[in-house]
Amino acid sequence: MKRISVVIACMLFLMSNVLLAQNKYVGAAKCKMCHMGKGKQYPIWSESKHAKAFETLKGEEAKKIAKEKGIADPSTDAKCLKCHATAGAVEATLNGGIKNEEGVSCESCHGAGDKYKSPIIMRNRDEAVKNGLLVPDEKTCVKCHNSESPTFKSFDYVTFYAKIAHKNPK
Repeated sequence: MKRISVVIACMLFLMSNVLLAQNKYVGAAKCKMCHMGKGKQYPIWSESKHAKAFETLKGEEAKKIAKEKGIADPSTDAKCLKCHATAGAVEATLNGGIKNEEGVSCESCHGAGDKYKSPIIMRNRDEAVKNGLLVPDEKTCVKCHNSESPTFKSFDYVTFYAKIAHKNPK
C-alpha cells in the first residue's frame, strides 16, 4: 500500500511539472497592452472576423446549420467552439482566463502566450519562439478553414492572410 502511495505521489508530481511547463493562454487583453502602437496588431484583430467569430455562433444562420447537424446550441457545442473561440479549443488546465467571447484571438495563431508575453522576451524573436511564440503559416489556418466547416467554400491562404496581416512592431 505504501509503495502504491509513493508511485501515485511521483506521478502527480511529474504531471504537475508537465502542466507547469506548458504555456497558458493569457487572452487578447494581455496582448493589447503592447500591441496597440507600432504595427497596430490589436486594433487590426479587434475589427476582424476572427474577433467576432464567437458571435456568429449566436446568429440565425449558425442556429439553422446547427439544427441540421443535430446541434442544440452552436455557441456551446465543442465542434463549433474549436474554431470559433480560442477558449473553446483550449484545455481547461491551460486556460489562464480567456473566454469564448474573445472569438479567435491572438493565441489561436501565435500560441499560448504565458511564457513569451514579457516585452523583454518579445523584443527577441528567437527568444519568443523558444518560449512558445508560433509563427503562423497556412497549416495553422487550415486547421479551421477546411471542408469540415459546414460553411466552407474555398480557402486561398495568400488572399485571406492579406486581410488579417499585421506588421511586426519593430
